[in-house]
Amino acid sequence: MIKYEARQLIGEVKEDIIMNNKMKKISFCFGMAVMSLALLTGRDVTKAANTNKAVISEGVKIGTVNVGGMSKAEATEAVNEYVNSINNATFVLKTDVGSINATAEDMSITADVEAAVEEALAVGNTGNLITRFKEVTDLKSEEITVSMHLGVDKQKTAMYLYNHADKISIQAENNTVVKTEEGFEFVKGKSGKEVDIVNSVYAIDDFISNQWDTENNEIELVSNVVEPEGNEEDLKSIKDVLGKYSTDFSTSSAGRSANVKNACSLIDGTVLLPGEEFSTYKAISPIDETNGYELAGAYENGQVVESVGGGVCQVATTLYNAVIRAELDVSMRYNHSMIVNYVPASGDAAIAGTYKDFRFVNNYDTPIYIEGYCSGGIINFVIYGKETRDANRSIEFKSVTISETDPGVVYSYNGELPAGTYSVGQSAHKGVVAELYKVVTVDGVVQSEEKFNHSTYKASPKTVTIGTMGIDPGMLAQIEAAAAAQDDATVKALCAQVAGGTTTPTEQAPVDTTTPTEQPAVVVTPPAENTQPDNSSSGTTVETPATPESGNEGTTDTSGTAGETSAGGTAGETSAGGTAGTSGAGETATGDTGNNSAETVQ
Repeated sequence: MIKYEARQLIGEVKEDIIMNNKMKKISFCFGMAVMSLALLTGRDVTKAANTNKAVISEGVKIGTVNVGGMSKAEATEAVNEYVNSINNATFVLKTDVGSINATAEDMSITADVEAAVEEALAVGNTGNLITRFKEVTDLKSEEITVSMHLGVDKQKTAMYLYNHADKISIQAENNTVVKTEEGFEFVKGKSGKEVDIVNSVYAIDDFISNQWDTENNEIELVSNVVEPEGNEEDLKSIKDVLGKYSTDFSTSSAGRSANVKNACSLIDGTVLLPGEEFSTYKAISPIDETNGYELAGAYENGQVVESVGGGVCQVATTLYNAVIRAELDVSMRYNHSMIVNYVPASGDAAIAGTYKDFRFVNNYDTPIYIEGYCSGGIINFVIYGKETRDANRSIEFKSVTISETDPGVVYSYNGELPAGTYSVGQSAHKGVVAELYKVVTVDGVVQSEEKFNHSTYKASPKTVTIGTMGIDPGMLAQIEAAAAAQDDATVKALCAQVAGGTTTPTEQAPVDTTTPTEQPAVVVTPPAENTQPDNSSSGTTVETPATPESGNEGTTDTSGTAGETSAGGTAGETSAGGTAGTSGAGETATGDTGNNSAETVQ
């Protein structure tokens, strides 16, 4: 009986085992079918209810931030705090030349926090069965890290590298020539190694995004070897004078003379390769005392002031005239806001900060050499190169005045000055509209005469201060009436009569001030523009008999005065002569007007 029951129990157990095995096989087959379908179709047919799980799985990190067990909001806050904390992180950007430091803030390192948190939430919660199973299994043995999507602002990083390139690069020294007593001597250049800014930015971005572990902050930048420019054969072809010009500054003040000589020396020896552009301002700047400049007379808003660098406009003007005679392409040129007298009208070029510059391009197929020197109060520029223009062709430039405007006189009255004092604060500058014409001659016959530039110069009035201390009211009324009528001769005569019946007004010693103290003017016609004069001093001065200062009018051209024949050239090589412009209100152009009048005392 026992044996029978035992056999029956064993049989029931076997049946249960068989049934269970059948159910397992069915479940297994069903599971395999589902997995196969998912693999074949690529669809997430087993997506579970916890797809939208609000908590990130344990063991998940975003970059170096552990976000396991956090909600979406908590993880977002944690990652944002980390990103803010690295703003002061300092990176060492290296080349084999040198290195610079840059903070995360310098490069605007940011993270895509939203995308990173979404990826962290998805770990173990989305995807097909195999993917989810693998992620869950991995989390039991090790952490899973998702990208924080860190990156740099590429434009800002590129600008940072550009601004510090001199510390991580060695500039190539181009092949060049130097002028000697025997001619020109070739000087071989040296290769350099310059940071490749574009590729370096991508290298930095890749490091921050994929390699940075918060401990190693050194980043290798990309550098390229740069060979010296300048073909030796072309450089050795420099020997011909293409254009030259000279102007006189012999009556300038000591400070202005020093400025002219200094700026000239900074341009001397420049070699310009084909297609290169020359900037006068860049060559002579910074225009400050650290670069050898001194105080000299300058105009600002129609007033005479002292300014560091006064006189450099005469340097730019002299170079301009040499350049146009060499028939180089002028890419930027501004006339002064007030007329200058060291060159004919429309033959000038102004310099004022970074907004007014004289620039030109070497349009020859070979290099050019610029020689600049001063001797005996004369500034000279000579452009050398390889002459390709026909020998029977010559050019000249002539100035044509279209119109002139009387600047008038502005009178003011000062009760602290003796009656009869007639003190000139600033000399007059007439308003002028002028054009420069280029005349091309072949075998002595004029072939063309074309307008080269157009220039407008603002009128700037003469300013006079009249002393009225104790003056008779009737005489003052006569002076005021003559002043209102702009009858300057009568004003001067009346002042002389008040001063004691002399034939000349009472003179007052010059006062060294930047702007004269003036009372409300009877006639106000100040220019809207401002420039700096080439050879004027600041302060209140007294009019003296009009004796022209030497070297004040016109120019000295080593191949003839302005308008005479210069070196020949090929038709069509001249640009439009750049932009003819005037200063805007409040601008200051360095060294504009020069030795304009005997009324301006240095």
